[in-house]
Amino acid sequence: MTVNQILSTKGKDVFSILSTNTVFEALTVMSEKNIGAILIIEEGVLKGILSERDYARKIVLKSKSSKKAFVHEIMVTEVFTVSPSDKLEFCMELMSTKRVRHLPVVENDVVVGIISISDVVKAIIEMQKETIAHLNSYITQ
Repeated sequence: MTVNQILSTKGKDVFSILSTNTVFEALTVMSEKNIGAILIIEEGVLKGILSERDYARKIVLKSKSSKKAFVHEIMVTEVFTVSPSDKLEFCMELMSTKRVRHLPVVENDVVVGIISISDVVKAIIEMQKETIAHLNSYITQ
């Protein structure tokens, strides 16, 4: 299974903010959209990603104010991306080795979606269910 197959099921919605937004504004959008990470895209270019983990570690634990801190102060700028044609096994390995939970999907330098570890796990479980059903069918014939 490929990243594109996940996106065709979950959708290709991409939510983004600017690095000049406050962390509070970013969290508000994340809450409204029910997402765990948001991309920072400026002039069509992916500049970074901000996750709930970044907020917890860089704002809450350091007793900073999310209304006074800006996204550019805590966002991750080394963003690992995948392409629509990448296989799930590659995504899982990348997420595991780089310790990230979200991967923007980029095609021709344009963000066309984002997948999470949850999306990948769900897809793998569905693939395994199909394989088990196929094997059961084969055995009982």
